[in-house]
Amino acid sequence: MAEIELVEPVVRFCGIISRHEDCRDWAMERLASHWGQPVIQSQPIPFEAGGYYRATMGDDLLKTLVAFEGLENPGELASWKLATNQWEADCAHDCSHNEKRPLNLDPGYTSQAKLVLATTKDRDHRIYLRDGIFAEVTLTYVRKHWEHHRWSYPTYRGTEVAGFAQKCREHLRDHLKSVRQFRQRETGPLPTQERLRQESERQQKTDSLE
Repeated sequence: MAEIELVEPVVRFCGIISRHEDCRDWAMERLASHWGQPVIQSQPIPFEAGGYYRATMGDDLLKTLVAFEGLENPGELASWKLATNQWEADCAHDCSHNEKRPLNLDPGYTSQAKLVLATTKDRDHRIYLRDGIFAEVTLTYVRKHWEHHRWSYPTYRGTEVAGFAQKCREHLRDHLKSVRQFRQRETGPLPTQERLRQESERQQKTDSLE
């Protein structure tokens, strides 16, 4: 039987897409109130999706990627998407704009190996989670570079998003190094968590003697 491994936490982020500055500000306030303060943020990126969103969101869309404090369980991705769907509807009600969808929130996460997005649209490369939500691996970290796939949206193929993903990865690795909880099998004479506890105690004793 295969052994259960430690599942590393991830950096949760959200893409904020709108042509309206007040909607982007509204989204930042709502996200921060529920997910914590931003720790990494991209510059506004022109958002292109082949005209798919023009009818509901208008033209001249900008997208900002924002990662939030704290590290999260990747198993909660569907819950994040369900929440942002509701916040989109709240914004449409609160903001007085003509577009049917003045705000688009695009949640996901970054791990050491990949950038994952949540979506309500099924495709051959997407995995169903629950409650109508699917997951897509949009970028993959290979040979110290972020690589996109044939299905990756144009916005996620550029250097801006790769730079954002790299900052998220470095932020995650700094945390994992500090707590010494990289993904590994529970092997050896002691389970991993017990071994880590003992190593921490030994290190504290060593520090106290210096």
